[in-house]
Amino acid sequence: MSIEQLTKNEKVWNRKEVLRKIYHDYYERIKSFLALGGPILEIGGGTGNLKEYVSEVISTDILPSLWLDCVFDAQKIPFKEKSMNNIVGVDVLHHIEFPRLFFSEASRVLKSGGRIILLDPAITPVSYLFYKYFHNEPVKMQVNPLKDGVPNPDREPFDSNQAIPSLLFGKYSKEFQSEFPELKIVKKHFLSLWGYPLSGGFQSWCLIPKLLINPILKVERILESILGRIFGFRILVVLEKK
Repeated sequence: MSIEQLTKNEKVWNRKEVLRKIYHDYYERIKSFLALGGPILEIGGGTGNLKEYVSEVISTDILPSLWLDCVFDAQKIPFKEKSMNNIVGVDVLHHIEFPRLFFSEASRVLKSGGRIILLDPAITPVSYLFYKYFHNEPVKMQVNPLKDGVPNPDREPFDSNQAIPSLLFGKYSKEFQSEFPELKIVKKHFLSLWGYPLSGGFQSWCLIPKLLINPILKVERILESILGRIFGFRILVVLEKK
């Protein structure tokens, strides 16, 4: 992905009401978990849409754009210790080369009681088939998401592995908690059963009429706790610093 792709995504966002409603649902969920007061750091700000919902956001990304407040790699956050109450990332964790470095940095800059709120692709029995065969980003389930290393300066900023969030907070959750005992997992929730894949995301196509998206989102909320681990296309994770 490049600046050109981000610009294309912005155009799709502005044109596609169904997509905006889906992300409105995501952002409302995120808002409900924010720690009270203080600055909110958004990593992977992309096209800067979160600011429409949370005005206190400091929007950042690894690539520069006019709508961002700061540009840096989330594996090295240029803020002082205990300076943030919240760190939010939407569709960003699966792009980070070494998540261990990000969580170390995030823990450093968070105040006690501060939260990390992440929303990313979820790999479930149903979503796996879609992400594996109908999505342009890879799904690599055999990697160790907590591996250590030095970030590659020649790596494309938006290289990814959609399996990373599900591995970190699934198969490797015990290792994660052992590595970061100060970060308590207070919420892990699978969501987005049908609306997101049928919307086409940031693609030009959409299979959902505008009049149906709100009813679909309401039904999804009712069924998520039952069907999320099987059908969910997204995972919402909330971590709180002790």
